[in-house]
Amino acid sequence: MPFAYSRKLTGNLRSKEGNRHLGFILAFVAGLINAGGFLAVHQYTSHMTGIVSAMADHLALGMYGLVFAGVGALLSFLLGAASTAVMINYARRHHQLTEFAFPLLVEAVLLLVFGLLGAQLSTIHGFYLPITVMLLCFIMGLQNAVITKISKAEIRTTHITGIITDIGIELGKLFYWNRHKEWAEPLVDANHDRLKVLCSLAGLFFSGGVVGALGFHYMGYLTTLPIAAVLLFLAIAPTIDAWKDWRQK
Repeated sequence: MPFAYSRKLTGNLRSKEGNRHLGFILAFVAGLINAGGFLAVHQYTSHMTGIVSAMADHLALGMYGLVFAGVGALLSFLLGAASTAVMINYARRHHQLTEFAFPLLVEAVLLLVFGLLGAQLSTIHGFYLPITVMLLCFIMGLQNAVITKISKAEIRTTHITGIITDIGIELGKLFYWNRHKEWAEPLVDANHDRLKVLCSLAGLFFSGGVVGALGFHYMGYLTTLPIAAVLLFLAIAPTIDAWKDWRQK
């Protein structure tokens, strides 16, 4: 049963329910890493809008060191998303079963490294902060690209601005007063199913943020280890299937 659920979420055979369940889990993970990472490096690592805006401010103020730090964070997020695209397209071209599982496996390994070595690396002044920011941005780009590719851009897990915007659009349609129902124009009606999904994503991102903040406050870097274990579970069944398939060839 657990392996069947793992295949449902990260296997090559996709379903709307599987996409949504994976999106919900990854939204919680993104919130946890983003908020918990803020306590570690004092910067949100999934907020590319904020990073680009800060780069512009720092450039105008002549704070070039911070501009280069922002460029590093932005390029790391970009590289993470590009890496996911490379892994998924390679798996598709070679008919592998780890099309969506392998990027999450990479994310799990990186979180394990961060959780196990973060405390030791934090003592290296001048090195720890930029490397950690770039690592967490890479992880966020990697993860966001996974669910974007799986759902064909219908679900995002780190882009809360877009989620809140879509919630506002659906609420506007929900409360619209269709006064003249006899008109030939179609009625303005909210997509209740989509609204539920969007609210769930936003709520889980927020819940993950609370858990991440509390976890890093009381447990430190070890907070990421259970999350890495969850990601490993998500990716395990397709990975084992791919290994068995490789052994039989």
